Amino acid sequence: MNTKITTLAALVSSVLLANVQAAAQANPPPSATATRPATTSPAQTSLPNASPPATTTQTTGEANPGPTVKKMNEDEKQKVDTKGK
Repeated sequence: MNTKITTLAALVSSVLLANVQAAAQANPPPSATATRPATTSPAQTSLPNASPPATTTQTTGEANPGPTVKKMNEDEKQKVDTKGK
């Protein structure tokens, strides 16, 4: 009885293995031609911003912090300078 089960298991596994090998051989290899990048860059597709560019003195949306925030920043900077990170 035990040899029948072993034989049956070997037969089933060999059939499954043969199916996997056949499926692997059925897939065609990838084509040898690959797409190449364009030699010229595409035209600009985004719209330019209507506002003037930011200058070194102009902030980009940051508001002036209040006195409490300034004090907290100064305290933290002093900690870093004395104790390190």
